[in-house]
Amino acid sequence: MYVPADYRPTDPCWARDAVRSQGLALLVTDGPQQQEPLATHCPVIPWGDTLRTGTGETGLVGAVLAGHLNRRNPHWAALREGQRALLVFFGPNSYISPTHYGVSPAAPTWNFVSVHVHGTIHPLERGEPTLEVIRTTVRTYEEHLGTGWDMTESLPYFEQIVPAVGAFTFHVTQAEGMFKLSQEKPDPIRERVGSALADSTEAGARQVAATMRRYG
Repeated sequence: MYVPADYRPTDPCWARDAVRSQGLALLVTDGPQQQEPLATHCPVIPWGDTLRTGTGETGLVGAVLAGHLNRRNPHWAALREGQRALLVFFGPNSYISPTHYGVSPAAPTWNFVSVHVHGTIHPLERGEPTLEVIRTTVRTYEEHLGTGWDMTESLPYFEQIVPAVGAFTFHVTQAEGMFKLSQEKPDPIRERVGSALADSTEAGARQVAATMRRYG
């Protein structure tokens, strides 16, 4: 991913937070016999404590992630041990109207957060290894995105559905983050953009405003 200097993360926590908070990623790999690429949206979570020790400007290199998809998905059948793959995490995004700038001439644009994670994929065996990914995914989502739901009563149901689940780990070898949040604009204009987005009726715009405030 091409990332202009203005939009590169200035702290590794930015990309780590995007991966941790988004949860849903786009998995992209080559198809069988180098045919058309395959892409699947799937839940992806940090695995163990490896996110704490990741390196690089994104703090993700060396980390391990885990995800799962439907075994009936042809993409699962095409996955190979150690295959190179890409995970794309999409963060908040919003259209930026020139009216927000308060100056002329101006041009519209789009503010957004995106993190591209490159690495190798490692399909897991059925049974306990896959079930552990499901349990950990539920715990992770409920802690960061849910209401703290207790899965105990549903564990027998998890065991029923696990044969249909294809789980994998993903070892990160490279990562880029693009945080396009009007950094190239003078502070007064950036403040006007943030204020306009914060007052928007669109949830995505308000999320971008909050992200702009969070990262200064």
